[in-house]
Amino acid sequence: MGEQNEYTRTNIVEMEDGSFEEIIEDQSSLKSSVQAEFKAKMLEEEQKEQEVENRKEKAVIILSGGMDSGTLLFDLKRKYNVFAITFDYGQKHRKEIFAAKALCLKTKPKTPHQVMNLSGLRGLLKNSSSLLNNSIKVPDGHYEDETMKSTVVPNRNMIMLSIAIGYAIDLGAKKVFYAAHSGDHAIYPDCRPVFVYQMQKVASVCHYDPVEVHAPYLNFNKADILRIGYKLKVPYEHTWTCYNGRVRACGKCGSCQERLEAFDEIGLEDPLEYETD
Repeated sequence: MGEQNEYTRTNIVEMEDGSFEEIIEDQSSLKSSVQAEFKAKMLEEEQKEQEVENRKEKAVIILSGGMDSGTLLFDLKRKYNVFAITFDYGQKHRKEIFAAKALCLKTKPKTPHQVMNLSGLRGLLKNSSSLLNNSIKVPDGHYEDETMKSTVVPNRNMIMLSIAIGYAIDLGAKKVFYAAHSGDHAIYPDCRPVFVYQMQKVASVCHYDPVEVHAPYLNFNKADILRIGYKLKVPYEHTWTCYNGRVRACGKCGSCQERLEAFDEIGLEDPLEYETD
């Protein structure tokens, strides 16, 4: 009897003389054919999805990898052909960059994703922010606490928006989105309505073709954003919010606390693992 494996099948066959014999049939070629057919079908579906996507208006999103920008990504995909840009500015919590990559792979179709290296900002702004300087501890506490001002990276959103606007112009896109929201207003000047308004004015005159800057969640809190994302089935297990660059989220910094409060407010369990668990 021939050697059998996962690609063979045994059949009992009646011979002409009335006896029965085991016939071992090689199925490997059949399996390969089925796999090839499946891959071809998946590729065809992806091409059709991309054709539909290409007919949509182009837009650029600044994608940090957190739950706010992650929600905005899935929200925008319903209407726009989205191009994501993430910034490595030397932040301690670089884990968010990998979260951004994962989110782009989870959308259908997959979202084009650029990671811009601005790590030189770590040396340029090292005395200004606990997010860039290892000798300055990221403070525990709520966003509204005075100590949370140490997490401000000077002019961060203006720097990012300037590059994103240039990227949009190069793509022929007319809109740039970022996920500033009301919970950021207390601490971060570049997330406040007056800043967004001024950036909108600058973007309209910075080039021959005007670009619009949009912050659609500007008057929403984190729970409001989470409600939107829950309906869109955003994979929050692939987002990263914590300002500390450790294996698990700390659960104590302002960013973690605001996230946990949002999940608690709408009665959902955060899929992330925390050091406080």
